[in-house]
Amino acid sequence: MIEKMQPPNFKERAEIAVDAANQLGEGVVWSPAQGRVLWTDIIGKAFWSYDPVARTAQKLDLPERLACFAASGGASILAGFASGLARFDLRSGLREPLAAIEPDLPTTRLNDGKLDRRGRFVFGTMDEAPSGRQPLGHVWSYNGQSPPRILFGDVQISNSIAFSPDGRQMYFADTPLKKIFVFDYDPDEGRISNRAIFAEIGAEGGFPDGSTVDAQGYLWNAEWEGARLVRYSPDGRVDRTIPMPCSRLTCCAFGGDDLATLFVTSARTGLDDTRLAAQPLAGALFALDVGVCGLADTMFQGFESVRS
Repeated sequence: MIEKMQPPNFKERAEIAVDAANQLGEGVVWSPAQGRVLWTDIIGKAFWSYDPVARTAQKLDLPERLACFAASGGASILAGFASGLARFDLRSGLREPLAAIEPDLPTTRLNDGKLDRRGRFVFGTMDEAPSGRQPLGHVWSYNGQSPPRILFGDVQISNSIAFSPDGRQMYFADTPLKKIFVFDYDPDEGRISNRAIFAEIGAEGGFPDGSTVDAQGYLWNAEWEGARLVRYSPDGRVDRTIPMPCSRLTCCAFGGDDLATLFVTSARTGLDDTRLAAQPLAGALFALDVGVCGLADTMFQGFESVRS
């Protein structure tokens, strides 16, 4: 059961929505068309969904690691598999490849991705070289009508992609740098400029992972190894922090019909037996009432130009 908190005092407490035991839960979004929270377990090669009214969850096994995705308002999603983009039908399991991403870089894979306020999919890659991660990744943009294009490169682990309410600012983090950046973003052209440091995470925090923006224009960030959520004001100041029951938080998104519940994914990958025993809820999907609402996503429109 998801217990509603009392927002006047902001006494947030994480409730378990689904004890999914995900290896690497990620990419959480709300689908109003389905009335469900959607997310992926990247390492577990599984697609998850949760109905917060019926309090039921479903798991769909996948043929490949799914790193990020975008809802389209129908049965298909724009799927950011490790190797590239595809149209993936959740009912039939059919996959239609759309674009290979960085095939010339065998150690990179897709990672974080979000829709901008006009429905473009902005996503990034990361390096998985066993010999040591290098800044080989890029951040890309895809509108479904033309090939994906690079916005910028020199990325180790792309994360925290999110957009201001008016769509004119884009947030991004290269996770190992412990910094969140902000760009001016042209919503008409889907282009970036004027990169600046938005926030730096000190020794007391973890590493910036996935983010979302609420209706007041504040950025919420899930911290990997930080065991906390952080809400930043539009000028980059820490507004508040919320402790969480596990260390490896990965992504967050507002959901529910009123967009008043903050859902948070987490991971258990890399935790040894001692750490897992100390945080048995690692890998769960959490839900919180944080006293503010989120913003509705623009659905991905690019499938109109894709063969059905």
